[in-house]
Amino acid sequence: MSNPSPLFSTPLSTRQPAIDLQNVTKRFTTPSGSSYTAIRDLTLQVAPGEFCAIVGPTGCGKSTTLTLVSGLEHPSAGKVEVHGKQVIGITPGVGFMFQTDAVLPWKSVLDNVIMGPRFRGTDKVNAIASAKDWIRRVGLAGFEDRFPHQLSGGMRKRVALAQSLINEPAVLLMDEPFSALDVQTRAIMSNELLELWDVTRPAVIFVTHDLEEAIALADKVVVMTAGPGGTVKNTFHIDLPRPRVVQEIRFERRFVDLYQQIWEALRSEVDIAYSQSTHADMKAAS
Repeated sequence: MSNPSPLFSTPLSTRQPAIDLQNVTKRFTTPSGSSYTAIRDLTLQVAPGEFCAIVGPTGCGKSTTLTLVSGLEHPSAGKVEVHGKQVIGITPGVGFMFQTDAVLPWKSVLDNVIMGPRFRGTDKVNAIASAKDWIRRVGLAGFEDRFPHQLSGGMRKRVALAQSLINEPAVLLMDEPFSALDVQTRAIMSNELLELWDVTRPAVIFVTHDLEEAIALADKVVVMTAGPGGTVKNTFHIDLPRPRVVQEIRFERRFVDLYQQIWEALRSEVDIAYSQSTHADMKAAS
């Protein structure tokens, strides 16, 4: 393996960032009418083709960050840009994979995957050809006529991947997409994601609670502080070589070194979040 480069991420290239959040704050109104700050003064850039993983304790604002990039939510302060254009509505050219897959239960695998191209105006013949190609790429050839209830959890995730990637998004947002899968299936899906990502190389923000998963997949790992008002604490450059096999890269000495250093930054935030949660539970019980 080549000598490792500096741990903290190097400056973005002179190319315009694919994703650019500048001093972003997001506040929500709670059911009681009070204000809750999900993220505060968050600044983050992701370059074109870069795979960025975000880790942090529950409630730090990871998912909120994704909704701001997608345009599903809008910042209370600061600015969000995608490819140099400020996000003011639903962001075009963005794919979003949620924790729960968005496959429609009454549609077959083929009909689920074909929806994106059809909504974008692709004629049916070309849309079917493209859908069958992506179904093959995600390893589901022969399952085109199956319905979601006839598929395993991992197979449903493959459908969701095909749904997202068939549109060739310039930006792909992933909110703990594999968290519900067993360990073996999760590793297989991670390898498939890397292979498919390498085809079109969208800029990716991948949210996860699994630090090993983040390091195995990403070009850089962003650690967020505990909420409320989560923000970027540290950014780490992942200098592991590509292509990577998720099950094998974890045994590399450099992987272990990175894990130890990133965990040092993450551990204190996890402790803070746990302390806050315990205090809230005790207060509610009193």
